[in-house]
Amino acid sequence: MTTVLVLTALAIFVTMALALVRALKGPSVYDRIVAVNVIGTKTVLVVALITAISGNDDLIDVALVYALINFIAVVTVLKLSRMRDLAAAGEGDITDG
Repeated sequence: MTTVLVLTALAIFVTMALALVRALKGPSVYDRIVAVNVIGTKTVLVVALITAISGNDDLIDVALVYALINFIAVVTVLKLSRMRDLAAAGEGDITDG
């Protein structure tokens, strides 16, 4: 069982390294944003894996909070890269009139 968890952790870290390369090189800003999102998702997986190994169930809450923060950050960065202003109203906003 422990060997499977160690191999899983190794595979996750390899994919995180590949995503880091894509985040640094990526041809467009959207490729970089997706790569950073992948790194955040893999971090949640690592925290869940640590929870499985250690048996400390409190860490699942940390993984869920980190996943929510990752999602909000990616949506914010996408809006910032599209609108160039975080306060700009989006399409279909209630204030459009």
